[in-house]
Amino acid sequence: MRRHYTFILLLACAFASAQNINDVLRYSGESLQGTSRYQGMSGAFGALGGDLSSLNVNPAGSAVFNYGVFSITGSNYHHNNDASYFSTNSTASLNSFDLNQIGGVFVFKDNDAAWKKISLAFNYDQARKFDNELYITGNSNQGIDNYFLNYADGIPFGDLLLQDDEYLEEAYLDIGSSFGYADQQAFLGYFGGIIDPMDESNDNNTAYISNAKYNTVNQRYSESTIGQNSKFTANLASQYGDNFYLGASLNFHNISYEKLTQLSESGFDSDSELKNIYFDNLLRTDGNGFSFSIGAIGKLNDHIRVGGSYQSPTWYSLTDETSQKINSDLADNDISYINFNVINVFEKYNIQTPAKLTGSLAVVFGPQGLISFDYSYQDMSKAQLKPTTDPSFASENTFISDELGGVSTFRLGGEYRLAALSLRAGYRFEQSPYASGTTIGDLNGYSAGIGYSFGSSRLDLGFSQASQDINKTLYDTGLPTPAGITHKNTVVSLGYTLNL
Repeated sequence: MRRHYTFILLLACAFASAQNINDVLRYSGESLQGTSRYQGMSGAFGALGGDLSSLNVNPAGSAVFNYGVFSITGSNYHHNNDASYFSTNSTASLNSFDLNQIGGVFVFKDNDAAWKKISLAFNYDQARKFDNELYITGNSNQGIDNYFLNYADGIPFGDLLLQDDEYLEEAYLDIGSSFGYADQQAFLGYFGGIIDPMDESNDNNTAYISNAKYNTVNQRYSESTIGQNSKFTANLASQYGDNFYLGASLNFHNISYEKLTQLSESGFDSDSELKNIYFDNLLRTDGNGFSFSIGAIGKLNDHIRVGGSYQSPTWYSLTDETSQKINSDLADNDISYINFNVINVFEKYNIQTPAKLTGSLAVVFGPQGLISFDYSYQDMSKAQLKPTTDPSFASENTFISDELGGVSTFRLGGEYRLAALSLRAGYRFEQSPYASGTTIGDLNGYSAGIGYSFGSSRLDLGFSQASQDINKTLYDTGLPTPAGITHKNTVVSLGYTLNL
């Protein structure tokens, strides 16, 4: 009877495709989450405060509250991905619902003191929700055999062979542990029937050939992701005099991420022994992170407010687990024993995302309404995988520094009040993190919202939609032609706020 194995790989850098620039970008960005009012104004709250999600922009914002508040928000997310791959178009979409914000603030006043007000706030926000579905299909001249050939090139064939009385799944794990990710993928390609050595009688052979024959091959690729980057904020702020607010926050992140990719290939030449190939990969990432922020808000007069804040780098500690499946017409009879129950567990590694600076300006038209603008800057070229002494991470960090650049973000929001009714709208622009602006394009988003006050409580409805173009390669090597993807994310949120 076969056993299920779990093996700890000793080198975190061995799984190169999991710990790279894509992870840095995934955990650096924060989508437009938060209260319905915050979302309805596209998050332009840096000089306003008075909203629990404004702490994401400027921690001085809690001192603007005049009384204690409790707030809770639920959101429905609709992700739509239109893909184009070798002139073939496809679409995938996903709906999900989550409780994305809950928090409260306590306000302590002393009108006779210089520091007139102290606020203590606690808030939970989903910094980013990872749930998404992607489907790509097309007739490609770049098969998955190139992926395995690239990894196998230069690897001695003898390193891939089974030892006496060794199970296939044992060898898969042992090769990954002893030699690394490249050897492990070469092993999969050989026993999966995709590639063969040029000289099978020579253990020192380092050249390989494909068993697939094709001019073009039909590829069907799906990618499903779930999880979230949740953030719990503990905030302390104070009001000095009548016009100055100062605050600081400690932010505790929790990462849960899972990605399943599935590839099938068919449509090979009639004389090809390979007719079908299947290749699945599962990645699970768990971890936590920490950051802090400080900020200030000043009232220049009855109408003009300015704000400034500093968001520290976020320091993440993460762990990856990976599993794979492969099959084909020429695969080893025991290939099914390499499955998602055979798990590679990797040592912890760290990601440090860059710091962010934000400047804000707001114009308040008395009780009638307001207009608010935020500008943020984050230098993504400063992001790092750690430990930096690891040669693989050092190489990837150089690549990150070369590929990524400064990211400017603009947020504009407005609110107009008609007695108990509030009407809101907003716009946001986020620059591509890539210096070239091609791999990931700029993000553009719009928002709208409505709120109704019942005196001691308020009900808010928010709508936001953002779109972004992405050029996505299916794998890290062997299939260089990217799929062009237009990603559109639509969020409808409903929030309730209670004055304490």
